Amino acid sequence: MVLRKQELEAKLKDDHQLISSGVLRNEHPFDTSGDFKHFMHACRLGDLKRCQEFISAGVHINAKDEFDYTPLIIASLCGHYELVQLLLEQGAIADPDSFERERAVYNALNNKIRNLLLSYDYSKTADPLQQWASHINSLRSRETPKTSDVTLLCAAESFHLHKFILSARSPYFRRKFDAREKLKLPHTIPVEAYRVVLRYLYLGDLPKDIVGPKSTVSADVIFEGIDKLCRVLEIEKLWDAILSTDRRLARQRQQDEVQRAQSQIEALFEDTVMKYKVVVDTRRVEEVKWPHENAMFATCLLQADEPEDEDSDTEEEGNVTAIPIGPGGVAVRDKNKKPKRSVLYPVHKPFLIRSPYFETMFSSEFKEAKDAEYLHIIKMDCSPEVLEIVLRFLYTEKSDCPLDLALDLLYISDMLFLDKLKTKAAVAISTLGSGNSNALVDRTHHHQVSGEEDAPAEVEVEPINVYDVIRAAWDLKVQRLEEFAARYLASRLEDYIDEEEFAELIQESALRLKDRHETDTIELLDDIRYYLSERFRFRFEGDGLEEMLGEDGELDPETVEQIAAANGDGPSEETVSAPSTNVEGDGVGDGGVRTLDGEVVEDEFASDAINYQILIGKIDKMLDRLKLDA
Repeated sequence: MVLRKQELEAKLKDDHQLISSGVLRNEHPFDTSGDFKHFMHACRLGDLKRCQEFISAGVHINAKDEFDYTPLIIASLCGHYELVQLLLEQGAIADPDSFERERAVYNALNNKIRNLLLSYDYSKTADPLQQWASHINSLRSRETPKTSDVTLLCAAESFHLHKFILSARSPYFRRKFDAREKLKLPHTIPVEAYRVVLRYLYLGDLPKDIVGPKSTVSADVIFEGIDKLCRVLEIEKLWDAILSTDRRLARQRQQDEVQRAQSQIEALFEDTVMKYKVVVDTRRVEEVKWPHENAMFATCLLQADEPEDEDSDTEEEGNVTAIPIGPGGVAVRDKNKKPKRSVLYPVHKPFLIRSPYFETMFSSEFKEAKDAEYLHIIKMDCSPEVLEIVLRFLYTEKSDCPLDLALDLLYISDMLFLDKLKTKAAVAISTLGSGNSNALVDRTHHHQVSGEEDAPAEVEVEPINVYDVIRAAWDLKVQRLEEFAARYLASRLEDYIDEEEFAELIQESALRLKDRHETDTIELLDDIRYYLSERFRFRFEGDGLEEMLGEDGELDPETVEQIAAANGDGPSEETVSAPSTNVEGDGVGDGGVRTLDGEVVEDEFASDAINYQILIGKIDKMLDRLKLDA
């Protein structure tokens, strides 16, 4: 252990020298900005929603505060497993040889977090674009499915390449393809030089030995050829990558190059796929004829249908109802209904096959894999807005997932087998109410008004349909969302417990267990009970009241009566079982608090004890009504 510590200290000293000399970039710079301080505070609290917001806004996820802590170290130290997982997924560096990784592991609050840090592959965190870059590099040698659309001939070898990638990476190729001119590259350049340059353009690691064992030309001739190609193709950064000898510096420059390539491909994506998308009447989609030789280098079209606008008063000729209802069975025109529209996107197979769904489609006997006179049109089961998120991810690895599109994105990502995008959609939903976010604020004591009549409570709009979330979690087997939905329901159970749809949801959960016996538990209900006890336990901690909770987190009826009696007012058995009036903690009298059944008690702690038992009682009544024993 002492030797390991000495090695880390020596490495840290060497890194500081390289950073101070400007040779090596500081991956953990000090950040004293207000945003980073708020980000670190959210990491201490384990507030996933706030952390996700800061990360999306571009906060430096690997920076340090004035105490030399990184967000990953703080999350590990404070025991927030889900946050540690989120930080690693978003690019927090966990290099096994780094001082920061050792510190995070050493300070981990529990073994679960420690094991997660130890098991995480450094390459996943150091370079979030690694998989994206590896896919682009693999296109040079991929034979099935065929995605190349241009062949580069040199003296001894043919290279099957892709117009979109070459245009994005080299201004020379972009000009030639836009003008539809033939490529005119020097034939005197050795094939080894072409291999190096193309490997660089396709984001591959450059070979340590430029001159291979079977090479028939000298190193000077190869380097001269590389220099000539760099000038013709207008490539500026290749020499820096070739001449780099330090491992860390080479890795840093490769990461910079991948990020630069990402920006180049994103710019061309916007200038082709997004710029030339076409909106057409859905009934006329089959009339669209797109030639193979086109200015966008597109190899197929994706179709996404817009939702029908039933409220539109736009008059369109030729739009008729689906069922003939007029005299003699003649279809009647619906002048108030706008025709359904579809959006067609000119896309490129090299990026679509990042999805196993498309890879299988283009490698099989499906018609989309066969040659046709015009580009194939492939219909997607999602809205244009969702499809654009998917396409942006496939092309650039970037994805912004608005909450209102998250569920649709979750389903289409599952269909396309895009696990990373599916996880991002699940994170967008689950961080809505994780940790200390406002979505799961304690709703029992919203109003503490004393004196006159209580002000009416504001009508709150739910940010998402939790019933849809839990069913999506079941359909797609997303554990993260199952836990979120249970936590969300427990946080506002008083709003849902009397709804018939909630009872149907519990019944569905019971039926999900095959060969269920009467004494079997109901998974969703077990989770709701757990989070409900946690919701009220937090209020009791520090005041000696946690001792009143049993091992199952529930209060005895005697305890409830004792608390109520101590406050001079409380519910009888009839009161506890009375139906809820949906009055949430209104302030009454001189500092009094109203419980869920409308009774008045002295303070919040007495209210919590009674409200908890009321909710548990309502769960039991619902189970009796459904004839379920759980």
